[in-house]
Amino acid sequence: MIYNSLVKSLLFKLDAEQAHSTIHRFAETASDSSALKALAKSLYNYQSAKLSQQIWGLTFRNPIGLAAGFDKNGQIPEIMEALGFGFVEVGSITANPNTGNPKPRAFRLPKDRAIINRMGLNNDGAQTVVKRLKNKKLSIPLGINIAKTHDPKIMGDAAIQDYVQSFTEAKKVADYITVNISCPNTAKGKTFEDPSALDELLSALKIRDDARVVPTTVKFSSDLTKDQLLQLLEICENHRIHGYVACNTSSSRNGLQTNDAELDDIGQGGLSGKPIANKSVQIVEWISEATKGQKPIIGVGGINNFNTALKMLLAGADLLQMYTGLIYEGPGLVKSINRQLLHELEELNIKSIHQLVKAID
Repeated sequence: MIYNSLVKSLLFKLDAEQAHSTIHRFAETASDSSALKALAKSLYNYQSAKLSQQIWGLTFRNPIGLAAGFDKNGQIPEIMEALGFGFVEVGSITANPNTGNPKPRAFRLPKDRAIINRMGLNNDGAQTVVKRLKNKKLSIPLGINIAKTHDPKIMGDAAIQDYVQSFTEAKKVADYITVNISCPNTAKGKTFEDPSALDELLSALKIRDDARVVPTTVKFSSDLTKDQLLQLLEICENHRIHGYVACNTSSSRNGLQTNDAELDDIGQGGLSGKPIANKSVQIVEWISEATKGQKPIIGVGGINNFNTALKMLLAGADLLQMYTGLIYEGPGLVKSINRQLLHELEELNIKSIHQLVKAID
């Protein structure tokens, strides 16, 4: 209520990136303050043993995680834990540091409860971020999202080695790693969602070959057709990927309430938030069907209330992530969804989210 009536109105007077930077600076201050972390925990943290799950040998206290993009540089995971998240995903990080695209590069679509961004993978670089994360004290799983350095000169084998470098760094601290294949370009303008490029990349990462195997997921775009997705899933399964994240942002502008002139002024970028919810749910369902529910799925894209969270779980997601929903609904969204999930469990007198999904389904 405080967020919606006061803080949100003030933040929305700033442009989208300025507002994010303001929140981030406050979150950094709060991360260094025991008192502020305790206050955040008392206001927003909501836990129950019934919400807990064991996945990849990790304990997720609740299914709600912070999506990649919010904390690109691994500066604020501790305050995110205090706010009640069951896990956090840092990044995307790239092998080389990058300032990203020219500003402005993030735009709100209030009528659609959405964001368009073309940040350009701005981050401090894998080595710096991992070094920073070594000093963080977390009791929830830490994911690290890796992508290719945003540089068109890095193509072909160099692009793959760029990923390998980030993957090697991330393994030092990550509880799981997400390979973001839908953002960076390879030669001829392709992304690593090109089947042959993905096969080469996963071969180079040698996900299960090292002494310390870190659970590794692949994150897909929300714009894939079913046939495209199934092709990519076959490659991932051949490489024994541990799980999937669905979905990344969309380049589509179909069905938006924001007028065309405003969209033309904004230009290119990835669309996130409420408009991609149905696409994300559909892709989660396709992944779950193709893998016969045997691989963990993190559902992300358009989760802004309990109903969208439940749809994602029913489609086959084991865990959920949010980012844009927080911008429009505030940090209380995490508590609200967890509380309603627990209410459903208690109403049906069942003991786990997995059982809840089976009971409703």
